[in-house]
Amino acid sequence: MQQGQGGSGPAGNDKKIQQLENFRTAHNNQTLTTNMGLKLSHTDDSLKAGERGPTLMEDFHFREKITHFDHERIPERVVHARGFGAYGYFQVYQPMTEYTKAKFLQDPSLKTPVFVRFSTVVGSRGSADTARDVRGFATKFYTEEGNYDIVGNNIPVFFIQDAIKFPDLIHAVKPEPHNEVPQATSAHDTFWDFVVNTPETAHMIMWLMSDRAIPRSFRMMEGFGVNTFRFVNAKGKARFVKFHWKPVLGVHSLVRDEAQKLSGKDPDFHRRDLWDAIDQGNYPEFEFGVQMLEEEQEFKFDFDILDPTKFWPEELVPVKIIGKMTLNRNVDNFFAETEQVAFCPGNVVPGIDFSNDPLLQGRLFSYQDTQLIRLGGPNFHQIPVNRPVAPIHNNQRDGYHRMSVDQGVVSYFPNMLQQNTPTPVAEGAGGYVHYAEKVEGRKIRERSKSFQDFFSQATLFWNSMSVVEKAHIIDAFHFEAGSVQDKQIKQRVVDMFNYVAPELARQIALGIGANPPSEQGGTGVTAASPAVSQQNTIQSPKTRKVAVLAANGFCYTGLTQVVTALTNAGVSADIVSSRMGMITSSDGKQTEAAKDFTTADALLYDAVYVPGGIESIQELAKTLDARNFVNEAFKHDKTIAAADDGVDFLKTSDAGKVQLAQPDSGGKLSSGLGVATVRGAADWAAFGEEFLKLIAIDRHWARHL
Repeated sequence: MQQGQGGSGPAGNDKKIQQLENFRTAHNNQTLTTNMGLKLSHTDDSLKAGERGPTLMEDFHFREKITHFDHERIPERVVHARGFGAYGYFQVYQPMTEYTKAKFLQDPSLKTPVFVRFSTVVGSRGSADTARDVRGFATKFYTEEGNYDIVGNNIPVFFIQDAIKFPDLIHAVKPEPHNEVPQATSAHDTFWDFVVNTPETAHMIMWLMSDRAIPRSFRMMEGFGVNTFRFVNAKGKARFVKFHWKPVLGVHSLVRDEAQKLSGKDPDFHRRDLWDAIDQGNYPEFEFGVQMLEEEQEFKFDFDILDPTKFWPEELVPVKIIGKMTLNRNVDNFFAETEQVAFCPGNVVPGIDFSNDPLLQGRLFSYQDTQLIRLGGPNFHQIPVNRPVAPIHNNQRDGYHRMSVDQGVVSYFPNMLQQNTPTPVAEGAGGYVHYAEKVEGRKIRERSKSFQDFFSQATLFWNSMSVVEKAHIIDAFHFEAGSVQDKQIKQRVVDMFNYVAPELARQIALGIGANPPSEQGGTGVTAASPAVSQQNTIQSPKTRKVAVLAANGFCYTGLTQVVTALTNAGVSADIVSSRMGMITSSDGKQTEAAKDFTTADALLYDAVYVPGGIESIQELAKTLDARNFVNEAFKHDKTIAAADDGVDFLKTSDAGKVQLAQPDSGGKLSSGLGVATVRGAADWAAFGEEFLKLIAIDRHWARHL
């Protein structure tokens, strides 16, 4: 683990770094040994009784080697099985002493090491990154007071209100048990059967059918703590809080058709994107924000603040940005770090406490329990990626995979032989004390009546969407609910979402072969929350990827000038041609085509540029893959640019539907619906600037409205 620029931070940081480094082993130029360090002379044949005889039981090397192989895989997580992680650091912007006594939130000069794991929920470890799904966003802070975990998602609400329903939810959404089909999708009968019989899912389904469920990358994905927690300051004053991660690059998504095709073209699309960004020094950044409510405001709203199927609209409860996290190091070994990392919302530090959110209360047990079987026993905290910076002293002993060597005869408390150590300490000395919330009531199995409004916030979310986002939600319903075989379930989907928005229900019915609602539904909610619409997010060209289509005879100036402008703005460009290797410009200069139409696809890029050069364009015009490349980008509303003869090539594609630059344009730019063209450019910098503005917009939805 490495520090970010600007200082080494406190001793705790250095200790964690050294601790991790002690477990890293480079095996190059080393002698082969057993796990006990015994040097080996042969590893190609097992020990036998004669060269054709049976293998002997005494062959300890064979037994060790094959036994380890047999146990190389730990059970994958039941949910969030497919994940990808990275290291980084977190810094608070200003002391948060007024709100919490958590030490890592006090000193702006402190760089707290973190490990973050992003994941999908439904699919197995071998599923594709771009499936429509909730994304996990789990962060482990290695603080001087112990490890603190925020185990969140990229959506601020959840399907269910009480953790007791979690097994039912996951059993319903996982592949159906009789045939283990389908993988990593909610587009099947058992999931929607659960939905229509569990109306509390309505709000989450709206988010799941939205663009939020198919992010452009982990780097452009919001994170939420989902549940309600508490901040507690040194005076014992508590406030309710919700946690947010805001990506500095903004919140951006794929479209459904694009995401499904990417699952085949590059099932590791999100993993590769995160790895490459960090590897290239484009460190992902997320600002950390909190929503806070005074305890006396608990019942101020028309929703229950402890209901995990509800969010706190930012217009009502603003997000206070208090710090930033930077991810600046990839893992060295996926299994040892990303796969073995263990998170739990119960991992807290003084100054952070829980609420009575019934989903959170169940999670506090479930996560710890899961690690016991997944990581082979109670000592998973001793795996390097899980070890805290803070020293560990307690009376726990033994168990599977115990790595610490505990000295002394005492493993109990109280004791005399060791002067009652290790000894609990008072709160003032750093000991954790739970917030003294008053609790009273009968033991019952009931849900609060304040949790019974299932549809109002689902309507609020629908009202907050732009025309394009609503169209995408309808399209998602058509595919997901349209994949259901049972007609009764389809009809109940329509009837259920008639409670949310009648126009939505009618559109769903049209696409899935069901009857429109027989009665006008709706909740009467007319308010909106602009903060949840991705149309209101940050727009930047930084770290975007552009495909440059060129062949022999390309215009060297038109290619290099634009690529230079892109690179200077933090945009990467790949030259894509019919064949990989060196290509020669019309004036005899060469550059390398790193990709061809077999290894590249418009799905993998944010924009396309076609420079001029008559011979290059003639070659591209003969290539169906080149035309399809532009058509695919145009279909998915991505930015397209062309210069000189490249403009003529665009006219043979779907981009030709846009008014393009004419031959007599005299170097003037033409730009419309996300297509920028120029002929006879005298100012390539101006053209590059226009191109970058369009890339920053991300998608040009007006093409298909």
